[in-house]
Amino acid sequence: MSLKNKLIPKVSLQDLPDLLTIREVAGLLRVSTLTVKRWGKKGKLPAIRINSRGDRRYKKNVVLKLLGEIVEG
Repeated sequence: MSLKNKLIPKVSLQDLPDLLTIREVAGLLRVSTLTVKRWGKKGKLPAIRINSRGDRRYKKNVVLKLLGEIVEG
């Protein structure tokens, strides 16, 4: 079974960790991981680089803002 066919369990937005992986963000936004990387390069969804490999993590607040879950006021 390929990764695309595996079901991702439903997760409450409040239960998410403060830093999300690229796969978690792509799943929430229902886009590909490549799209998330492109948005990062354009500044639409900035990434935090961690560890020596430079893995990307995304702040939950920024992702929720992009989803429209957080309204600035």
